[in-house]
Amino acid sequence: MIRSPGAGGFDGCPVPVASSRLTHAVAASLAIGALSLCLIVTLTVLSIKATQAMPLPA
Repeated sequence: MIRSPGAGGFDGCPVPVASSRLTHAVAASLAIGALSLCLIVTLTVLSIKATQAMPLPA
């Protein structure tokens, strides 16, 4: 079987699908989201530990 030139697949030249500004904006928002998620998890763990350290009311 002979393939015709210009047929589909991954052999063509790569074409950018988004501008570099958009790519950087998406990367920055993902980084901010990941950092805020880590901060929320850290604060939750610390508050759980602080709650467990308190004595039970009698």
